[in-house]
Amino acid sequence: MFLGKHLANGSVVALSGELGSGKTCLTQGIAKGLQAPEDLYVTSPSYTLVNEYPGRMRLFHVDLYRIESAVELADIGLDEIMGSDDVTVIEWAEKIVELLPKERLRIAISVVDDQTRDIQLTGYGQEAVDLIERCIGEFGPYAGS
Repeated sequence: MFLGKHLANGSVVALSGELGSGKTCLTQGIAKGLQAPEDLYVTSPSYTLVNEYPGRMRLFHVDLYRIESAVELADIGLDEIMGSDDVTVIEWAEKIVELLPKERLRIAISVVDDQTRDIQLTGYGQEAVDLIERCIGEFGPYAGS
């Protein structure tokens, strides 16, 4: 929810992590922070590729799990989505690193065990770095022990 509250217009969040690591769950929290309607259930767009949700800013939730090549993305207008004033969250973003905007937040999620995830945030551009610093200020650094 914190991320959604602090994302700016045009933010792109690139998610990576194995199946079941929590990418869609994180996107649900972002939607909540963007004030998506409470009765809207955020689901993974594995078959439709893109879901759109209203809120303080529109959220485009993109899932590239089934994409084999970047050529397949021309039909969904990913460039236009990422270039809009809306928030774009992309699952399996590692498949299209070369197409991602220079300015973005990368979140890599690793499964430690059934109840624990290791989350690595990487900011590309000052806005993403500032967002990470706000996260650290809000929650404090994780010592890992």
